[in-house]
Amino acid sequence: MLPRLPSQFVDLLILDPPYNLTKNYNGNVFRERSGAGYSEWFSTLLAALKPTLKPTASIYVCADWQTSLLIAPLLKQHFQLRNRVTWAREKGRGASANWKSVAEDIWFCTNGSQFYFDVDAVKVRKKVRAPYRTEGRPKDWHEDNAGKFRLTHPSNVWTDLTVPFWSMPENTDHPTQKPEKLLAKLLLASSRPGDMVFDPFLGSGTTAAVAKKLGRSFLGIELDAEYCSWGAHRVSLAEVGAPIQGYSEGVFLDRNPNCE
Repeated sequence: MLPRLPSQFVDLLILDPPYNLTKNYNGNVFRERSGAGYSEWFSTLLAALKPTLKPTASIYVCADWQTSLLIAPLLKQHFQLRNRVTWAREKGRGASANWKSVAEDIWFCTNGSQFYFDVDAVKVRKKVRAPYRTEGRPKDWHEDNAGKFRLTHPSNVWTDLTVPFWSMPENTDHPTQKPEKLLAKLLLASSRPGDMVFDPFLGSGTTAAVAKKLGRSFLGIELDAEYCSWGAHRVSLAEVGAPIQGYSEGVFLDRNPNCE
């Protein structure tokens, strides 16, 4: 599909390709490759995607820790590599002779030196355990009916996310579905209302649904017809301003009440 798309139309690229693991995506099996083989495949993908990006575009690339070792040098070749976000997904298989792997990476890149980033849109509301006062007035925190809170700048370690499970409205049977809250962070930080968000591995449609809720334009590509149907259904249900779990009144909520 990429050669059919216009050049330099993307403001924000969300890239969540198959990691270098053998995984069955509804009958489409992606098989683990050698490090060199996966690097070659990923480099070809980046070269095909780059012409679609505006000079000011931002790029977020998802990976597990092993895949990160392969793609980070390639991202640095094609883009300006700015940060690595690590987020805790909690779920993971235990190992008898290793640490249980419960985190994934998101690489933050830009296509050039000029780019958009709105830190105020992604501040986190955290509970204050030891509120400090100056002359009896709150210092750097506020209080409402829910308690004492502080708005904090987001770090590159995210522990406030929940992988979609059966009772969450956003949940589907897709094996690697990302939380809507995660996508909301990326879209709010690195795109404006109306900007074009492109996800060439759309999966169950999370990026598209969140983009619609947040008033962004979007384009997605997905290989599997059933996944496409799930995504189309989720988009049809989404409305501008519709709720995103963990995001309320312009603020991301920290689910851990013990955080400072």
